[in-house]
Amino acid sequence: MKIARLLYENSETYGFVKGDKVATKDEITYLTGVPIPHNVKDFLFDGWYDEIKDKLDELPYEADLSKFKILPPIPNPNKIICLAFNYVDHAEEQGLKAPEDPALVIKPRTALNSTNSDIVCPDFVTQLDYEVELALIVGKNCKNISVEEAQDKIFGYMVFNDVSARDIQFKDKQFTRGKSFDSFAPCGPWITTVDEIKDAQNLKLTTKINGEIRQNSSTSNMFIKIPEIISKISKVMTLEKGDIISTGTPAGVMLNKPNAVFLKDGDKVEMEIENLGKLHNTIKFTKSN
Repeated sequence: MKIARLLYENSETYGFVKGDKVATKDEITYLTGVPIPHNVKDFLFDGWYDEIKDKLDELPYEADLSKFKILPPIPNPNKIICLAFNYVDHAEEQGLKAPEDPALVIKPRTALNSTNSDIVCPDFVTQLDYEVELALIVGKNCKNISVEEAQDKIFGYMVFNDVSARDIQFKDKQFTRGKSFDSFAPCGPWITTVDEIKDAQNLKLTTKINGEIRQNSSTSNMFIKIPEIISKISKVMTLEKGDIISTGTPAGVMLNKPNAVFLKDGDKVEMEIENLGKLHNTIKFTKSN
């Protein structure tokens, strides 16, 4: 199932997406008789989704998705955890070796952004870059779990763009500030539940800038695989329902490239992961005070 967080006439809701149609929360309640909660996190992680799963075939999907603004699928996650250099080809293009343990970066939730929205960047940033990534949504609280237990902790997947200000990275010699600007975490367009993805470790992912392919790879090229990522992170920190883990980007970013063409005002960014959907964003540079 594809579950989207939506805005219609300044009122937030959520619903199930099928093609270009959606069944909204109110329609789901009316047709199933289950009084599902207003808050999407309560619906996803407190048993309500499981309660209505066997009734999904009854839904008519009558509303046009185009009527709604699509919001970031998870509001206010406790953690947004990103991996660095987790694709061998990306590590190699940086002259590095993929690390045996996950190299982690934490993004603030204020960076969350949605499809069809601007990526807003202050004009003092000179090297704005993109990173298409497969992100997973943690569905159950967990700590110190094994690789074998990890798959059961995933609720679903989505597309994630780990937008990065490379000049800030180089200046700081660490990643946090350069990846933490507001709007630097476009994600979605919805959550695709884990049961719909036969093999998350074999999905095509691409980035296009103004129609030009810049990244073209597969999640099969990850160095640390998804269950091991979850297990190893859980040895460090408690993972909580609704946490987002973004699993790294493949080769094709502009970082350290000769004659790099960084993102500029008005650029159109399209990211797609097989079976998960597309993100469409426009770059907007703004004057800083």
